[in-house]
Amino acid sequence: MLELRPSCECCDRDLAPDSPDALICSFECTWCTACAAGFPDRACPNCGGELVRRPVRPARSLVGSPASTTRVLADGPPCR
Repeated sequence: MLELRPSCECCDRDLAPDSPDALICSFECTWCTACAAGFPDRACPNCGGELVRRPVRPARSLVGSPASTTRVLADGPPCR
């Protein structure tokens, strides 16, 4: 099950579980579309993997399987 991290790892922007602006890689690194637009080849700066739109978990499913509340921030370029 996806963690559905609560924020962009670059700018720390809040990304709700139903946000259409959340992108993830296969390791679930989480980025907002604005930050990802500046990544070379629009690839994850942590692992180089493809970034895709994060799936939305239906609200009824969030009751039993809530989104993560743990914020993750990347160290170093291109974010810091």
